[in-house]
Formats: sequence, structure tokens, C-alpha cells
Amino acid sequence: MATQAKRIIEDAVIRKDAKVGDKLLDKAFALAFKGLVYAQIWEDPVVDMEGLDIQPDSRVMSIASGSCNALSYLTANPASVTAVDLNHAHVALGKLKIAAIKHLPNYERFHRFFAHADHKENAEVYKTMIAPHLDPESRAYWEKRDIRGRKRISYFTKGIYRKGLLGNFIGLAHVFAKLYKIDLSKVLEAQTLEEQREVFERELAPVFEKKFIRWLTDQPASLFGLGIPPAQFEHLAGDERMAEVLRRRLEKLACDFEVKDNYFAWQAFGRGYSRSENAPLPPYLQRANWSAMQERVDRLEVTRANMVDWIGGREEASMDRFVLLDAQDWMNNAQLDDLWSKITRASRPGARVLFRTAAEPSLLTGRLDDAILGKWNYLEEVSADLTRRDRSSIYGGVHVYELA
Repeated sequence: MATQAKRIIEDAVIRKDAKVGDKLLDKAFALAFKGLVYAQIWEDPVVDMEGLDIQPDSRVMSIASGSCNALSYLTANPASVTAVDLNHAHVALGKLKIAAIKHLPNYERFHRFFAHADHKENAEVYKTMIAPHLDPESRAYWEKRDIRGRKRISYFTKGIYRKGLLGNFIGLAHVFAKLYKIDLSKVLEAQTLEEQREVFERELAPVFEKKFIRWLTDQPASLFGLGIPPAQFEHLAGDERMAEVLRRRLEKLACDFEVKDNYFAWQAFGRGYSRSENAPLPPYLQRANWSAMQERVDRLEVTRANMVDWIGGREEASMDRFVLLDAQDWMNNAQLDDLWSKITRASRPGARVLFRTAAEPSLLTGRLDDAILGKWNYLEEVSADLTRRDRSSIYGGVHVYELA
């Protein structure tokens, strides 16, 4: 399975018609993507649930990533959610969260483990309350030692959100900020949107004019930590310098949403969730949803699988909602046709597909076979509204299609 997963990841990332140098970059990204990438998924589940319009009979499929969104979808009360991922670390993280919801005694313990995620007692909590209920493969992942000789479960005693490819990337960004004498935490101290913008304009925006930063961000490998492969880097940059694109995305994150309501801002500027009593959190981590999570967690399955193969294995007209994250940015036209032909076959009338793109427009027009695309309606106004309100702010577009 490990060899097959490695091959599928490489097939998805490595461009067959690329130059030798570009292929080497693609291979480097595929290698980096094998371990833990996202301790927290970087898509906004609140706008997802609005766009998906989940119903009580909905059968939902999502790429797992950190499983934050797949778990959060349970608050919308669907019939079932299946989270699929090729990355064994992401699958192990999802199953860890499921086991914790089922077997931890109360919300406070769950919150300390996954929201704070840095208490020494979490090691013993894992050992006595969670580990006995984990499947062997997930348990082996968390109890195996990393390259520094520490058991991976110790990440929850030192701050899981500082770990993984994204966590390390954000940490490196904080190092560069200090070198330029920028205090990123000032964004989190702002009391109004006006103050947030003042901090951005004064502290953050000027760094994107630095020659070294402009050069560095022009290198595709510099954004591996965001989970952006070289092919997606090109879509994201378009005809602009990458520094300009990143400045606009960071501006949206820092200025368009009040930090008291945006846990993505806390992750970016504080490297973890806020510790305040009314801290913004993903829906699955909120106290108000704890009972619903306990009641519905058995409706969620996290499985290691190729998304396209999994969809292809469903019965005809058996699924209602699909969340593809930004996976299509990695695909060529033939792969898009294959994916959407399988989605169309597996979809019930009224099914919806939600995905994100690095660039602003939907990538399907002009690329997906017209015979397939013609069966779907693009919800343009809904998509534009969700894009505007997506608090994660990284992506250019959020797109929703509905089966005609």
C-alpha cells in the first residue's frame, strides 16, 4: 500500500511533459508531502457547509487532510461523511480525533488535547484513554519516533500546530518576521478591523517589497510548506510576482475578518488557537457542538484511499456532496475528465461539488469535457459569495457546482 500510495502521489504531482529541472522540483514536493502536512486543514468549513447545503440524507465525501472539516460537517447533521486521503499521517490524525471524541470523558479534556494541544498530561491521556481504542496502523504512526527521536504523539505535548510541513513553514515565516523586526502578534492584539489594517500596512505590507523576499517567493520550492506543488505555483502566480499575490492573500487574512472570529488568523500570526474563553475554533472543537460530535461521530469514516478510485467504486447515484479541496489544481485535462465522469456517475440528482483553486476563476471551463461539464450548473453567485467570506484567505476561488 505504501508503494502504491507513493506512486499515486507522484503520478498526481510529477508532470510528465515537464523539463528535467521542473520534474526534480515535482519529485521534491512529492517527497515532502509524504509526512504530516496539515495539523489543521486550511479551508473554512463554515462557508463549505453553506455552499454544500448539507441535508439529513446527504452522503458526503471529502479529502481528509487534517479532518477538521470532515468532522465539522457532522454539525450539519448529514447521513454520513467519508474522508479519504493518501497521506498516512492525515489518516492517522483523523482516526485519533475520532477515537478521542468517542472515549475522552468530557469536552474539557478534548479541548485541552486538540485546541491547546501542548499539555504534558496529553501523553498520559493518549496512553490510557485513546491508544487502546486506535486501530493498529494509526497507533503505530503516533507511537513511532520521528527523525529527532521523539514519539509523534509528543507533538500534542509541545504544540501540534507548530509541527508538520505547514507548521514549520509558518514558524519559518515568523523567523523572517523577527529578522525584519516585525511583530506578527500585533495583528492579534488589534481591537477593530481598522486597527488590524493599520498593523498590516505598517508592519506586514513593507516586507513584500524587500528584494530578498521577492526573490525567495519567486522560487517554487519556497511554498512547499503551504502544500503548493510547482504546477499549482504557476496557477497561483499567473503573470504576477508571487510576492504581490501573497501580499494580497495575507491582506485579506489580516484585514477582512475580525481576529476574534477568525481562527485561521490565530494559526498564522500566533501559531495556535487563542486561549481566550471565547476563542474562535473550528466547529468540531466548539463546546456548543460537543454533544452533537459525540452523537454523530460514528457517521464519519476516515480511510486511506485514492480519491478518484474511491469515487469510482461507489454505486451509481449514491452520493450527494463532494469536497475536493484544491486537488484539481494538480490535475491535467485527462485526469479532470476521469474524476468528473466518476463523480457524475456516483451523484444523485441535486448533488453538489465544492472545490478551491489557487487562481480566482474555476479551472473547469475550457478544460473539462463539455459533455461532462454540461451536466453541471455552476453556482456563480454562491461561489463568489463564499470566496469573499472564506476566512482562510489563501485561495483565489471557492467554487460550487450542482448536478443539473
